[in-house]
Parts: sequence; structure tokens; C-alpha cells
Amino acid sequence: MELHQLRYLVAVADHGSFTAAAEELLVSQSGVSAQVAKLEKELGHRLLDRSGRTVVPTAEGDEILVHARAVARAVQAVRTTADELTGLVRGHVRLGTVIGCTIPGYLRGFADFRSAHPDVSVTVTEDSSDRLIADLELGRLDVAVVAHAAPLPAALGPRTLIREPLAAVVPNRHPWADYDRVPLSELADVTVLSLPEGTGVRAALAETAAAEQVPIVPAVAAHSPSAVLALAELGSGVGLLTASMAAGHPGVVAIPVARSRRTSLSLARRPDPSAAARAMTAALARRLTPAQ
Repeated sequence: MELHQLRYLVAVADHGSFTAAAEELLVSQSGVSAQVAKLEKELGHRLLDRSGRTVVPTAEGDEILVHARAVARAVQAVRTTADELTGLVRGHVRLGTVIGCTIPGYLRGFADFRSAHPDVSVTVTEDSSDRLIADLELGRLDVAVVAHAAPLPAALGPRTLIREPLAAVVPNRHPWADYDRVPLSELADVTVLSLPEGTGVRAALAETAAAEQVPIVPAVAAHSPSAVLALAELGSGVGLLTASMAAGHPGVVAIPVARSRRTSLSLARRPDPSAAARAMTAALARRLTPAQ
């Protein structure tokens, strides 16, 4: 039994696919498959069920995975401790962000890290916040900028950058443009444009709608705030975002939604970060401030 075989097993179980695991591990799919098969033969048990569209652990595999994950964490801890003792930052960082993230502090922090640690490779994933948070907890990502309504697990070391209510986004000459607040009930009678499920905005909307007993289902779920802003400016509907997302977009006005639940933007990292992940987190934290 070799350490890389256990690492391959964990990756396949996490991704549900030999191909996806190989992409994360930066090795060939055939290599991952062969090493897992070799491990199964040595242990005398079939660890993965390959019969469906998604690869899933067998009952025996679930039991072995508990120990395989513990070994992977222990090996990472050894590497991190050794790197910290020598002041060395190396390896690879898997960074996640909300879709379309162009926050200046994020971009500057990323540039700072690349300048200080040119030998560390970085991959960037854009996804919904729900999936980013899950990937941090599972160790598939090292660091992420996420939006959320519910508090993040303390193990992710969250640093909240901004916490704000929802806002109705309308063109400058819209009848609501001079409103101080927009009741959620007003949104029930208009075309609502927002972000997909799994985002902080949609989570805050779901909580607000439940509290107000006003069901709101956006007619359009665009993947980026910029798309929602552009459609709202053209009069295609009322955007539902936050004031900070609309800032700097002169064609629209963002009006707070009355009694809205709040959504937060936070910087988080996996529970057992490597030295490189710690360095990336620190670089982003120095640049990401509430003002941005």
C-alpha cells in the first residue's frame, strides 16, 4: 500500500469520477484507475462501485475511506509543519470565488501572492457559494471568497468582509427610484431578476420570503451580478442583488428591501490549510477590506 493510492481513492470518492479525480491530481485517468484497482486487490475488497454514472464507495470503501482521509490529513500536516519550520512556501493552491468576482482587493491580493510566491501553482474555480463552501469542508479547495446568509462553520476561519441587506435594482427613472425602502410584497407583482440558487443573495431571499410569507421566485437567474444589472438597466425586470453589487453602475438605483435578511461576503479556507494556502489567505486578507 502506498500513500498516493490512498490519495487517489479519496479523490475519486470525493468527485464521483475517475476523470475528475485525475484532473485534480494532475495525473492520467488510467493511472488513477490502475492504482485504485491495485489498492483494492491488495486489500482484498472492492472499494468503489463503478456500475452507475457516478462512482460511489462500497460499504467496505466507506470504512476504508475514514482511515484514508485521516492519513491524507496527517501527511498534509507533516508537510505544512516542515514548510513552516523552514519558512518555505511551495506546492499548489486551489482558490475558489463567487462567479464573476472582480473585487479590486481580491485581484490585488492574488497578484501579491503570485509576485511573492512564483513557484506556487494556483488553480481558480468559479462556482456557487454553496458548492464552494462544501468543497472547502471536503478539502477540494484551499481558500475561497464566498457569499452566504447563514453563518459559516468556525473550522473554515471565516473573515466577513461585508454584511448587507438585499436591494431592488431599477433604472434611474423607475417609479421606485426615489423610494427609501421597497416592501418584499411589491416584488411579488413584477419580473424579478437575480442570481441562481446556491448564492448568498438567493439564500437571503429565501429566508426573507419565508419570514414575510411572500413567495418570490425570480423569473431570470443570471450567473453574474453584471448580467442582472445590465438587464435591470434595460427595463427587463427588477434586479434583486445588494447595494455593493450595484455600486459604480450609474444607470441603476439600488433600494434596500424592507426587513430583508442579510447576506455576507467572506474569505474562508479549508480546516487544515497548507503553508501555501495560509500564505494565499494572508495575501487576500491584507487586500480585502470591508470598504471594497
